[in-house]
Amino acid sequence: MSDGGEGDGGDAALAGGDRRLRPLRTDLTPIAEAVAAADADAFVAVGDRFDDDVRYLTRFSGPDRASALVVVPEDGAEGDDEDRDGDGAGGRGAVARAVCCPPSLFAEQAEREFVGSARARSDGESDGDAGFHDGVAREVRTESVGDHAGERAAAAVAALLGDGDATEDEGSNGDGGSNADGAADRTLLVPPAVPHDAAVYLERAGNALASTDAVTTTRARKTGAELDRLRRVQRAAAAGMARAETVLAGSEVDEGDAGRPILRWAGAPLTTERLRREANAVLAARGVRDAGNTVIGAGPSAADLHYVGDEPVRPGETVLLDISPRGPDGYYGDLTRTFVVDGDGGWERRAYVAVEAAREAALAEVEPGVPAKTVHGEAAAELAAYGFDPNAGEGEAGFTHGTGHGVGVSLHESPSLSAGGAGKLRSGHVVTVEPGVYDPDVGGVRLEDLVVVTEDGYELLAEYPFGIVPEER
Repeated sequence: MSDGGEGDGGDAALAGGDRRLRPLRTDLTPIAEAVAAADADAFVAVGDRFDDDVRYLTRFSGPDRASALVVVPEDGAEGDDEDRDGDGAGGRGAVARAVCCPPSLFAEQAEREFVGSARARSDGESDGDAGFHDGVAREVRTESVGDHAGERAAAAVAALLGDGDATEDEGSNGDGGSNADGAADRTLLVPPAVPHDAAVYLERAGNALASTDAVTTTRARKTGAELDRLRRVQRAAAAGMARAETVLAGSEVDEGDAGRPILRWAGAPLTTERLRREANAVLAARGVRDAGNTVIGAGPSAADLHYVGDEPVRPGETVLLDISPRGPDGYYGDLTRTFVVDGDGGWERRAYVAVEAAREAALAEVEPGVPAKTVHGEAAAELAAYGFDPNAGEGEAGFTHGTGHGVGVSLHESPSLSAGGAGKLRSGHVVTVEPGVYDPDVGGVRLEDLVVVTEDGYELLAEYPFGIVPEER
């Protein structure tokens, strides 16, 4: 997979040597093409900084107040999704228009992030006033900035389509967007999770809404610039993991006060919370946020997929570390390893060997054209061969989750590597591969890496060693 011409910094990243990356930009051509293919009039998305679809499409990192995006294709917009290249450059189809409606006091930021970054070509030169090279002319609208974002989106649609200003009460064609019978004259494509209040404003303005998966599909295939972000945050996750593993390797067995041995480190009992803080401190030093996603369990709590409590770390028990930081551009990493200090080679050793084998079996299937559920099926079959239940339910002993999921500006996104996973893998998909087995009475073992599907297989976005016995890194 092309890296879009932006170097990833290699091992220098782990030493804090990453070069500054150019601002991200999103190719909006597939969205305009989806509108044209559906014979619709426009695409509308409404959301705040926590709406991953809106942030992905606009690259606007504004406040926790909603903004809106409207994309209108020109007649004859057409193209082929397979033509996307590694840096997000487009040039397909006719010129379309995109309007961002930010909340008050954020127009300048929207100009920089939505319009300004759009003019940065892949070679680093400026496109000036010619617009983004994906063929989408962009602008920021500040009219009626105090109105609801859905209402402003409706007005932007009307203006872009030459219908004048939309209002809630007008019902005649040419004013409010509906015909004499009150039926909608315009069809707008919206993401499935469009906010209800925004949908109400859009429909009151005479628009019919139709759900589209165009954003989900576009987000799933990463560009070279996105892969750079994902590599960097995954390397930060590896650095956090190295710190936690080093702490475990340096711990000592103590008999404890209650007759149950514990581990001590730096003069105090070692707990999952202390491990979490050590890992998170490294993440912060690398410029990424833990985002509340550093999951560390020990013993029975290692069987809890989302454990964030505080437990003593004991010898002979599994210690499961799942580190999923978020980088400054919103992209996540995801890395899991499992360790045992002073183990006796019982359940945890058998589970570790089985999970390693399942991971290899799953990765052997990762390439374009393979059904997503096939990857899961291979991992499950391997675990079953080792005597673990491949279809265990929540709270039961065995394999209780899917083999992986997409990662991008959301920690969990398309595609899903699970028994119910739909579709086939395509080049540019970034997915976790994370088989695991659990016993609520004993603990859990999971091994997880982040890979990008390439034309001939896959590439690990960051490498981290394996081994059930922790070592100093």
